[in-house]
Amino acid sequence: MTKSKKYDYQVIQDNTCWSAKIIRQVTSKKTIVSKRQDGFATESDAEAWGQSEIKAFLQNLNERNKRRSRQSEKEQEQE
Repeated sequence: MTKSKKYDYQVIQDNTCWSAKIIRQVTSKKTIVSKRQDGFATESDAEAWGQSEIKAFLQNLNERNKRRSRQSEKEQEQE
């Protein structure tokens, strides 16, 4: 399981099906759902989805931050 201070995933059961959520820690007491998938037949399916999606989610976030950083550097050079 990928551990991050800010992002994690959670697997819960809704009656007969399972759900997985990617959650973000906003404050020490508040979290929000960044991504959600419902309708898994088993807990292991939901857990596998959560593990794969959190890796992809964090990778996309990291790439986006790098692009924004490069853009910010270019703007500062032009000034």
